[in-house]
Amino acid sequence: MRKLIYYVAVSVDGVIADPDGGVDAFPVEGDHMPWIIEHYPETIPGHLREPLGLARTPHRAFDTVIMGRTTHQVAVDEGLASGYPHLRQYVVTHRPDELPAEEGLTASDEDPVTLVRRLKAEGSPLAIWLCGGGMLAGQVVDEIDEFRLKVNPVVLGAGIPLVARATGGPGAAGGALPLALTRRTRRDFESGVSYVEFSRG
Repeated sequence: MRKLIYYVAVSVDGVIADPDGGVDAFPVEGDHMPWIIEHYPETIPGHLREPLGLARTPHRAFDTVIMGRTTHQVAVDEGLASGYPHLRQYVVTHRPDELPAEEGLTASDEDPVTLVRRLKAEGSPLAIWLCGGGMLAGQVVDEIDEFRLKVNPVVLGAGIPLVARATGGPGAAGGALPLALTRRTRRDFESGVSYVEFSRG
């Protein structure tokens, strides 16, 4: 069974985006960026892949991405149909009919835990990328096998938490928190960004 990996940028106070969903406070320049591009080329948004010479680069970690509607909307607001057309994309939303049809993108109102379990049961050797947001992470927290975090040297003070607790709807009860994690690896960069991997237990 393949893994669900929560790979996301986060502030030192555990926030993945400001209250409006923005991530402009996170540095996009520095020695961490070449490392990220090398190890996670498929997580570079589709419209940047060709300029960075990644159009033909094979996937290294993920072939499927799952996200909430707010995370998907970031790409839409930039005038894109979606952020990751080179991956199989799933957008969890209560209003799937409102998303324009795009090849390779599934808008789903299926219970996210059921969806994740079905994707995990597939035979692919690559993992599933949970790229956001915090509310979706809270709903499927018991299914997350690893947290791979890009910890940025900034305190946001408010915004979307890494894992949020749902207040209603499918999966409202969420998973069992606190969740004990084991740090597997850490890499610190001169930019101030740290890459940290945690596994369950």
